[in-house]
Amino acid sequence: MEGRLNAMSTPSLLGLCGALRKASTNRLLLGEAVRAFGPARYAEGNLRLPLFDEDIEIAKGIPAAVTRLAERIKAADAVIIACPEYNKSLTGVLKNALDWVSRTKGNPWRDKPVAIIGAADGRAGGDRAQFALRLAMVPFRARVLPGPEVMVAHSREAFDTEGRLKEASYVRTLTDLMAQLRAEATR
Repeated sequence: MEGRLNAMSTPSLLGLCGALRKASTNRLLLGEAVRAFGPARYAEGNLRLPLFDEDIEIAKGIPAAVTRLAERIKAADAVIIACPEYNKSLTGVLKNALDWVSRTKGNPWRDKPVAIIGAADGRAGGDRAQFALRLAMVPFRARVLPGPEVMVAHSREAFDTEGRLKEASYVRTLTDLMAQLRAEATR
């Protein structure tokens, strides 16, 4: 059966980072999540897509980069979304990717285990962005894990010079979430 793993298989894991900057704290957090997930065939999805515009879709069809992203989502056993908070919501980059993927044939998100994590400079660690992302994911009928919620506050100070989380409580929560995601990916 497609998407099912046996106990000896290595799951495929897709990471999506809602920040484009190479040194973003959400990219660092995504790296920590991948390490906590354990052995996997990991790939990161490319969110450098044209702005969604139905005129582009009508004139030229779905852009190749969008099709590749949708195929990667469909092929993955699980997805981690690192969601920054920009102006109290998810980033335009991430929302744009969701909008484009929603236009592809089929629904690559259907029943896909998804973990949402985030890092933000504010004291709440991006809670509003994660709430907005959860709402945006509802139409896709993905299996978005309810928790534990991973919201790294004051993110510029949360990582050491090696890009590792400094605070043990964040590491524990992230490890717990990734164990749950792994269990969902391999069930």
